[in-house]
Amino acid sequence: MFLGTYTPKLDDKGRLTLPAKFRDALAGGVMVTKSQDHSLAVYPREEFVALARKAAAASRSDPEARAFVRSLAAGTDEQFPDAQGRITLSAEHRRYASLAKNCVVTGSVDFLEIWDLDAWENYVAENEENYSQATGAGIGDIV
Repeated sequence: MFLGTYTPKLDDKGRLTLPAKFRDALAGGVMVTKSQDHSLAVYPREEFVALARKAAAASRSDPEARAFVRSLAAGTDEQFPDAQGRITLSAEHRRYASLAKNCVVTGSVDFLEIWDLDAWENYVAENEENYSQATGAGIGDIV
């Protein structure tokens, strides 16, 4: 499982060091894709393949399903962490997530998220009360 919050810095070449505790799980390659709230998602390759196959199995006559599959496929880049655990984020991914120097990597159970530090802090501030009050949309069954 991917859990926790980390604050790596993006270097001048667009490389980001993934948390050391996840390197073994990610050594086989990762898929970096645009995610929700202008963050990036980093999936272990196997996890992403399962997600992509499930998405592709949706009805092609459904415009929302087609749009999702297109966005997922077009917005994804395969990376292999180097010996220091770094991946290179594409210029488009950096633009999409407004990534500059200071980043946040958060665990999201099955995948990691990459955020701009300021965007993450704003997100947390805006959603803290929602988290504290969460009871809807299936959450009530969990907590």
